Amino acid sequence: MNSKSRSIFGICLLIAAASFSLFQVNMSFADSTDDVLAEGRELTEDRQKGNCLACHIVADGEFPGTQGPPLIFMQQRFPDKAKLRARIYDATAANPDTMMPPFGRHGILTDEEVDKITEYVYTL
Repeated sequence: MNSKSRSIFGICLLIAAASFSLFQVNMSFADSTDDVLAEGRELTEDRQKGNCLACHIVADGEFPGTQGPPLIFMQQRFPDKAKLRARIYDATAANPDTMMPPFGRHGILTDEEVDKITEYVYTL
């Protein structure tokens, strides 16, 4: 193999290695995303934490409440995910008369838990 062939071969190996690394990163990101969504769903159902089912209808939720709006079409209702997160964190900022507790402001949920619930609810 001449030097030009070795250079081309080396470049091909680098491209293959980089592609494989990117594939691994994307796979681990998908796994972590699935984990975040699963944890977000658990928090929405947890009576000691999010407890979204106390007031909202959620797909496949058991014994949902009807005080709040159903959690459906969330991406259409909140095209800006940050606004949905802000509503979950402290709904009183947008509506001082809301019945929804300010989960983040009152420390009912941590910032990380609010993020996970936001990610899950955004998929509904």
